[in-house]
Amino acid sequence: MFEISDWLRTRLSRRMVLGAGLAAAGGSAVAAVGSAQEVSQAGYGGGKPHQGMAGSGHASSHGAMMTVGDVDEARNGFDTAKMLTEWETGTVSRLPDGRVLRTFQIDAVDKEIEIAPGVMFPAWTYNGRVPGPALRATEGERLRIVFRNFGSHPHSIHFHGIHSARMDGIPGAGVIDPGDEFVYEFDAKPFGCHFYHCHALPLKRHIHKGLYGLFVVDPDPVRHPEHADVARSRLLGTPENAEWQEFAMVMNAFDTNFDDENEVYAVNTVAHTYMKRPIPILRDKPVRVYLVNAVEFDPINSFHLHGNFYDYFDHGTTLTPTLRTVDTITQCQAQRGILEFSFKEHEPGLYMFHAHQSEFAELGWMSFFDVKEAVA
Repeated sequence: MFEISDWLRTRLSRRMVLGAGLAAAGGSAVAAVGSAQEVSQAGYGGGKPHQGMAGSGHASSHGAMMTVGDVDEARNGFDTAKMLTEWETGTVSRLPDGRVLRTFQIDAVDKEIEIAPGVMFPAWTYNGRVPGPALRATEGERLRIVFRNFGSHPHSIHFHGIHSARMDGIPGAGVIDPGDEFVYEFDAKPFGCHFYHCHALPLKRHIHKGLYGLFVVDPDPVRHPEHADVARSRLLGTPENAEWQEFAMVMNAFDTNFDDENEVYAVNTVAHTYMKRPIPILRDKPVRVYLVNAVEFDPINSFHLHGNFYDYFDHGTTLTPTLRTVDTITQCQAQRGILEFSFKEHEPGLYMFHAHQSEFAELGWMSFFDVKEAVA
């Protein structure tokens, strides 16, 4: 007979641990429940279970694998529900030539965060949150990012965009020691969905520990007369943009025992957060997702939407879709893009979205949109 002692002597991979939960992370944070009715779904509006979950075929068909319990987001200092729509627009002033100068303040801070119920992670953060603030600017503006390092290691900010070598945020060009300050300055271009992260060495650890974020440059409609309507729909603050439901999503993961393999996967850090608190969607308004893959130690991530298809704009640097009518896209590390779709022709209900790597979904990267009728 195969003895438990023999099993314990076997070198376990993360895939073998799935059924037992996140034991390697210091606690059994994931458990398989017998039916969807057993899953407590807290809605955004309060602590009551989400009534639409009971009897849902989606959760049960995926094994109803979900973290058990709740994360203390107040202690974390960031709310994953608000994180979806919190855009950091900085402060605005004018340069002598009349151009807009948009200034951001970003601090590197060491902070322990809870990434799944009872699972703490010693993060390095931008502004005390993981991912860092979702920065948003307009094409052609001058950007100034004042970066202060209050952490315990040298850090930087490397922006995926167009800038000079001295603003690159790499060793010798913007990596600063604890207690120091550096000012990055460059023009906001090209428009699109971008990424920023620490570029200090060892690179994979500085990124994985939490130093990354989403950076969006909205197109200036005046510069794109052939697609001015589309550009206006992306430009924050316009009436056309207000017609869209926009969400910032950073796909990330955490290696809790530092063996270069991830044990927890998520969108916006907390495992299964949007499964327990589905994202409310108004059926008659289109949806735009700004998506970036910040996962280290796994070369590919993905986004699959149930019951619907979307148009995809790779890197967000075009005003016409890269892919039309798809329901699954893959992104390598640091790749990003914009997804656009609508539930206008759908009945209300819960529509799942998740990584199409089953392991990622079971370990935290599984979510729901809660499609509702508009309230008159």
